[in-house]
Amino acid sequence: MKFTLSWLKTHLDTDADLSAILKTLNDIGLEVEDVENPAEKLGAFRIAKVLTAERHPQADKLQVLTVDQGDGHPLQVVCGAPNARAGLVGVFGVEGAVVPVNGMVLKKTAIRGIESNGMMCSFRELELGEDHDGIIELAEDAPVGQVYATWAGLDDPVIDVSITPNRQDCMGVRGIARDLAAAGLGTMKPLAIPVIEGSGPAPDVRTDDVEGCPAFFARTVRGVANGRSPEWMARRLKAVGQKPISTLVDITNYVMIDLGRPLHVYDMATLKGGLVARKGKAGEEVLALNGKTYAVDETMTVIADDAAVHDIGGIMGGEHSGATDATTDVLIECAWFTPERIAVTGQKLALTSDARGRFERGVDPAFLDDGLSIATDLVVKLCGGTPSEPTRAGTPPLTPRTISYDPAQCLALAGVDVAADEQQRILESLGFGVAGEAGAWTITVPTWRRDVDGWPDIVEEVVRIVGLDKVPSTPLPRAPGVARPTATAEQMVERRVRRTAAARGLAEAINWSFLSEKEAASVGGGDWTLANPISEELKVMRPSLLPGLLSATRRNMDRGAASVRLFELGRRYFTGQKDGSWERATVGFVLAGEKTPRGWQTGKAQPFGAHDAKAEVTALLAAAGAPVANLQSFGEASGAYHPGQSGTLRLGPKTVLAEYGVLHPSLARLFGLTGTVVAGEIFLDAIPAKRRTGFMRAPYAPPALQAVKRDFAFLVPQALEADALVRAVRGADKKAIVEARLFDMFVGPGVEEGHKSLAVEVTLQPGEKSFSQEELDAISSAVVKAAEKLGGTLRG
Repeated sequence: MKFTLSWLKTHLDTDADLSAILKTLNDIGLEVEDVENPAEKLGAFRIAKVLTAERHPQADKLQVLTVDQGDGHPLQVVCGAPNARAGLVGVFGVEGAVVPVNGMVLKKTAIRGIESNGMMCSFRELELGEDHDGIIELAEDAPVGQVYATWAGLDDPVIDVSITPNRQDCMGVRGIARDLAAAGLGTMKPLAIPVIEGSGPAPDVRTDDVEGCPAFFARTVRGVANGRSPEWMARRLKAVGQKPISTLVDITNYVMIDLGRPLHVYDMATLKGGLVARKGKAGEEVLALNGKTYAVDETMTVIADDAAVHDIGGIMGGEHSGATDATTDVLIECAWFTPERIAVTGQKLALTSDARGRFERGVDPAFLDDGLSIATDLVVKLCGGTPSEPTRAGTPPLTPRTISYDPAQCLALAGVDVAADEQQRILESLGFGVAGEAGAWTITVPTWRRDVDGWPDIVEEVVRIVGLDKVPSTPLPRAPGVARPTATAEQMVERRVRRTAAARGLAEAINWSFLSEKEAASVGGGDWTLANPISEELKVMRPSLLPGLLSATRRNMDRGAASVRLFELGRRYFTGQKDGSWERATVGFVLAGEKTPRGWQTGKAQPFGAHDAKAEVTALLAAAGAPVANLQSFGEASGAYHPGQSGTLRLGPKTVLAEYGVLHPSLARLFGLTGTVVAGEIFLDAIPAKRRTGFMRAPYAPPALQAVKRDFAFLVPQALEADALVRAVRGADKKAIVEARLFDMFVGPGVEEGHKSLAVEVTLQPGEKSFSQEELDAISSAVVKAAEKLGGTLRG
């Protein structure tokens, strides 16, 4: 919601400066998103007078001007504007000024051999309009030498406030002024409601859809002369981002922003018969004011005449019946639409508008007559014409709402002690009615506050005006003794995994849970697509964490990062799960760029490889409590990975706990990544939960005897995975062998072709007594036999 400071002061009588107003807005819950003063970028542009104008000797379309900027030292300027002439008073940009439209810095230069100092400017160059046919022409008595923005009244800050969905009353400048007045920053100016003396018959309008449009008020004005809006109205609309179109259209936009009351005007020459608010019919279409055609259905409210649909009720008017420069007779619509119906219609049509934003929040149902009178008065004053009597079809929902309230509830709920008389002042300033005796008030809710429906809402209104900073920080009560754990087993797992990843040098990323359809398709496609996404780039609920991490990796590398190590702990989303769940806890990571930088010891920078990904996967699985020693290595990673440089870790052939490897080159190119990129995902939901025995684990007791280590080297087929050999060796004697690890792999002289040498270190832990030689021989024999079952032979 944008408005200018001067616009605000048409409703608020205050001496407060801009900084006080901004601070108060934030204090009362109307967050200020931005403040911009158009005059700041026009400070170097002054009113100047053209003293002489002569033809450029080297160009037919250029003139050489002598310009007086008020300092007594006329400057020579080369200008190509067709309206440049001696005696013209315009706007001059001095050397060093920055032209707003393109950021060009003005400097002394030679144009076709003639020196030029600065520039005479057009409206478009100063971003004050679209007129670029010539330079600005001001009144002859405009003060030469004065800053143009100051003289033209452009020194008017534009304030942009974020309005939460529950504050429909602040979707107009007057509503914001009301809040500021309640906060003690001035007093509200009374709103003048004109009395319209109508003549002639009232317009033929009715509502046949009382659920979608309970009330349809209208009035005609005949004999209008449409044209350009007055400067004060056009300037305010342009300041808040509304492009002035014509007086009739601008009046509706102005009343909507000023008072939060959307309106619509119809050119009566385009209508056939009376207007009716009714439900749409299958097959009906509307060519809206944005130039797009929309198909309506029976769930939508439309405004139609005897021949066609002209308006998507409460959202956007039709192009056919809109006011034009040739319009002479208009019908002004001031209706009330049901918020829920507006929201559903807007979602179905994927159509947003300023009117929809207000109607779906809830427009004041008691402001139809007054809104129609104000709009009619503006039309008559600015366009002329004769107004008719109004038609009031239907009845707006005006049932009074009251709430029982005790002022002591403010302290009880919010912890802020506000005197009863101060609470009454605040509530009455906000438009609430207060009646009754102390301790038993009856609060009447104003018609423009449909969000207030209980006494806690009354407390909230009081506290936000007093100041949320006045709410004390009060700790929750705590029982004596050691606090019981509150984290679930799943949360504890996630904590351990997060800390382990960070300790291993990975930085945590937090991405959206939504992807574009293209990104989701790159990892197999998503099961869930949002019907009303906030953006086409955030439309599909992610089936994988990789796209978000890869996008973050690209952003980091685009900004010069030589090495990127990212991880994320989040959820993937699916349908049709056997256990009924549709979100899966997952850890994803990406390693890209340099594993080690170049150096005199290591030479060239080294990239990451598939084994680095496996190391991260193994460490994170161990942190999550997975039985890492029992995992089996398989290939068959998903299509996101390079088929020859990737794999999976499983518990049995079907339970996949993780996949990892080098990213598929096509996926890397899709995300704009070059070089080797490795990644992995650990599926925390697939890790079997530990059995709850009800007993505490036994205290750790170190072995009484020293462990024994033996090395074995086997010749095995080239295709045999080292992991399979290590698991076979470890299982040869599960009681004595506590660890087995690969420490060497060799291919070359002495190893026959098609084979490789794998060396395994086996750790043996004796129990109550040391191993005898016979026992060691038996264990060694079992190890060799386990290797022989896989096609291995012991090297001599």
